[in-house]
Amino acid sequence: MSEEKKHKAGFVSIVGKPNVGKSTLMNELVGERLSIITSKAQTTRHRIMGIMSSEDYQIVYSDTPGIINPKYELHESMMDFVDNSLNDADVVLFVTDIFETFKEKDALIKLEKTKAPIIVIINKIDQAKQDDVLKKVTYWQEKLNPKVIMPVSALHGFNVPAILDEILNLLPEHEAFYDKEELTDKPMRFFVSEIIREKIFMHYKEEVPYSCEVIVDTFKETDDMVKIKATIMIERESQKGIIIGKGGIKLKHVGADSRKELEKFIQKKVFLETHVKVDADWRKNDKSLKMFGYKND
Repeated sequence: MSEEKKHKAGFVSIVGKPNVGKSTLMNELVGERLSIITSKAQTTRHRIMGIMSSEDYQIVYSDTPGIINPKYELHESMMDFVDNSLNDADVVLFVTDIFETFKEKDALIKLEKTKAPIIVIINKIDQAKQDDVLKKVTYWQEKLNPKVIMPVSALHGFNVPAILDEILNLLPEHEAFYDKEELTDKPMRFFVSEIIREKIFMHYKEEVPYSCEVIVDTFKETDDMVKIKATIMIERESQKGIIIGKGGIKLKHVGADSRKELEKFIQKKVFLETHVKVDADWRKNDKSLKMFGYKND
């Protein structure tokens, strides 16, 4: 008589420094666009869970902010999300890329403290020669001595499906933590604010996107439409004009692009209304950080 197959379930923390393709990898693994993606560093600010379920397993992925040396309160909160994710992890996916060199020790110190097995993902190998890839594999084997090292291209999906097999080999036997129909632990309002924030990163340069936060004031859904009102918070009055633009043209572009993306995500027609407000130095303010979901009361 054949042995009954055991169900596996656990938490997989996706960590790494900024701009190594963590969010692209997360979306590929889950099969849904849950994490926003831009070419700018430090786009991800929260811990975003993506849940992948089957009859035999449930994997709860956590996309986390890129590991940095904190400069102010917001950064401290972002690094708390990373630490919490590592503490919960049954498996750690450490994402680096073919170009990355590690002069700083901050990321490695965090990894050395975790008790979970580590899989090193070397991303962007489509942009490198085979000899360079082999050198990186040797480098990370000596540096971390992980369970597995996997060269991948998250952008092109190369070798990404094989990551699942390696995770399942390391995942413990456990019942599912979430209903198998659930895809994430975040509410729809969170993804609305993230999509609008992604478009701000795409339309503005330098410090302005990092000074912005988006709050969804109202989310009213009918059978065929969703009406959304959102506020874009900025730190200084001088940034208000930059966000709005002459005659409101810049804000209109952000709104139009956000609405198109939201309609794809929600699968309904979207009416989006945006406003801009100033919340001075919100990135350093405990009260504001609690309101925006970066700190608990």
